Amino acid sequence: MKKAEKAAAAAGELRPRYQRSDFPALVRGKYRARLQRSSNVVVLEPEVAGLFPNAAAVNAALCSLVDIAKRAGSPPRGPR
Repeated sequence: MKKAEKAAAAAGELRPRYQRSDFPALVRGKYRARLQRSSNVVVLEPEVAGLFPNAAAVNAALCSLVDIAKRAGSPPRGPR
């Protein structure tokens, strides 16, 4: 690869041998709906997130809480 091509690639430009018409049209948000249906992201408040070093610690704490609730005999939650 020539130095000029490397510089253009580093700058995010298309190389001279490529044309924009060689690529299909881009669609913004094409997979957004599918991601929202299949994703289960939970956002913690900053105060709570600061108490845990990583996701594994959060999961361990939640599993412990579920075990405690089961032993306490709390009624199962159903649809409201």
